[in-house]
Amino acid sequence: MDITIQNFETDLINASLEQPVLLDIWAPWCGPCKQLTPVLEALEVAYAGRFKLAKLNADEQPEISGQLSQMFGVRSIPFCVLFKDGQPVDGFVGALPEAKLREFLDKHVPSPEEAEAGEEAALAGELLAEGNPESALERLQEAVAIDPANDVIRYDYLRALLMIGRAAEARRAFEPVASKVLLDARLAAAGHWIAAQEQAATARSPEALAAAIAANKRDFDARFELAQTHFAAQRFTEAMDELLEILMRDKAWKEELARKTYVAILELMAKPAAAAKAEAAPKGALEVSGKVNTAPADPVVDQYRRRLSMTLF
Repeated sequence: MDITIQNFETDLINASLEQPVLLDIWAPWCGPCKQLTPVLEALEVAYAGRFKLAKLNADEQPEISGQLSQMFGVRSIPFCVLFKDGQPVDGFVGALPEAKLREFLDKHVPSPEEAEAGEEAALAGELLAEGNPESALERLQEAVAIDPANDVIRYDYLRALLMIGRAAEARRAFEPVASKVLLDARLAAAGHWIAAQEQAATARSPEALAAAIAANKRDFDARFELAQTHFAAQRFTEAMDELLEILMRDKAWKEELARKTYVAILELMAKPAAAAKAEAAPKGALEVSGKVNTAPADPVVDQYRRRLSMTLF
């Protein structure tokens, strides 16, 4: 695939959001380039779709090659740049031997097992988005078994289990990553959802809880129990309404448990970031990096974020 100004955005920047793309910058007069390119082409086949090879003629596309050379402080070719998630992340100069090329690629390209798990997870993600967690579950279970260190896949697996109320299985799947909750908001949210389903199993009836709250609006235990019941049943806004009632009266109740649970629900409700497309660069300029992915706006989530902010601050 030859890269030009016309297809730079779509076939390089945007394509690297889906899989790593290695850009081989060469020129017809360059002897080492002629040695390197066939090796890269053979590796693209050997890696079976785990990365895509693209080529750029430095003589015909000096604007692109010049900007990348300046970015990496390089003045010679062959020069290869690896793009990943819309960004140029690494590169090398010269006709490296195959062993060194594999070493470079293996730092950035998923292993065969990780690639297989990613494919399963992507298909499962589509099923989850369609509201079909039962069909997604088997694919996600297999993906977690293939790539147990992938916390993004594990989060989707936990979400699928909890969407169909299988809290005990979710608890077992959560235990290996429980220590990561301070670093990963998604896993923390899954942990709160598991706790809600576990508590809801032994909770008082909604009528009994409503009566307790009516008798004493500061019965935070009853109000939190009701919020957990709503949370477990995926009545997310009703759960947050009860949690806000606690926060308005006592922000620090039980070491900020109400706030942490509220934030967890917002995390679960938030849509995943879409694959972002690089915006068109101004005329006469070239943008070699894609834009940061952002989650699409959700008016309900935005509304409840504002309500939390108003309550806390």
